[in-house]
Amino acid sequence: MWNGQRLAVVLPTYNEHLSIAECIRGFEALGIVDDILVVNNNAHPDTSPAVAPTVAREVFEMTQGYGAAIRRGLRETTDADLVCVCEPDGTFDPADLLKLLPFTTDVDVVFGSRTVQTFILSGANMGWFLRWGNWAVAKLTEVLYNTVYLSDVGCTFRVLKRSAIDEMSPFFVGNESSFGFEMMLLASQKKMSMVQVPVKYQERVGESSVTGSQSKAVKLGLQMIAMCLRMRFTPRSGRE
Repeated sequence: MWNGQRLAVVLPTYNEHLSIAECIRGFEALGIVDDILVVNNNAHPDTSPAVAPTVAREVFEMTQGYGAAIRRGLRETTDADLVCVCEPDGTFDPADLLKLLPFTTDVDVVFGSRTVQTFILSGANMGWFLRWGNWAVAKLTEVLYNTVYLSDVGCTFRVLKRSAIDEMSPFFVGNESSFGFEMMLLASQKKMSMVQVPVKYQERVGESSVTGSQSKAVKLGLQMIAMCLRMRFTPRSGRE
């Protein structure tokens, strides 16, 4: 529990079998998390054996994609007042949840940011291209949506109030890697109260299926820019 509120952590997984157990134990060690949910998204076969000895529960989402996994996780944690989303690939420190949670007293959504140089640790995959690319798309979002200060559109470590999830969920569309940005744009579009907080960014355990390749990162960045423009200028109706 956090300040009398039930807290859940959603961990989507595809290729994190080498790091997921340590991530789960990190969140458990905080002593405040009520539910740790692993969403197995057609993951490596060693994933379930790694999760089984931990306190986490595991569900299986067959629709492929980061967004599909997160959407399933949000549906599976409806009894939580606060939901933390985090990738269990070793890049994030579970203890940084303690940085994000205090802001939930004042805002609906707390986004992490990986682009503050001080917190980019040795070995982290945050070279100048990714760092400034994220910053540029963040500034485009600020201008088009007249929203709060943003410095990173790709950070997948965040905390959301249940009320914010319920308001956004009917408008979710994407199932792919850009879903995290879709969530940020929806929060901006709906004028939700939000803030971005620097978190530590560490070396990944294993290889990323997206940012491990510069060409894939470029493609994702272009998709995000297109999404930013489309959502700003094309009204969307809710989907049940």
